[in-house]
Amino acid sequence: MKVLAIDDSIMVRKIIRGAVEVLDGNLIEASDGIEALEVMEEEYKDIDLILLDWNMPRLNGMEVLKQLKADRRFRGIPVMMVTTESERKNIVRAIQAGAAHYLIKPFTIEELVKRIMESMGKGE
Repeated sequence: MKVLAIDDSIMVRKIIRGAVEVLDGNLIEASDGIEALEVMEEEYKDIDLILLDWNMPRLNGMEVLKQLKADRRFRGIPVMMVTTESERKNIVRAIQAGAAHYLIKPFTIEELVKRIMESMGKGE
């Protein structure tokens, strides 16, 4: 399993790395939306799941989500929002735009592992 984590926080990416490694997966990191789209151009065939922050510089997560879901090459890859954005209307917007899951920060590594499994269709 290969996961792309898109988050401007090094600390959050480190926590995500720990969860992905618990699941014997590999993590690719991007620090903002622009970098993420560049990574997708090269790696999309190998990526099984995208974990996406909402609030980032240069290109926010909602814009990244819209671009991912608009591209036929990327739209089948599940996207889980992992963000501090907790307004109900924004959660609904993200799900309507194609997010498969939504996890609000802060979270435990156990919660993250569970949501990753669910996003990959391996949850209970």
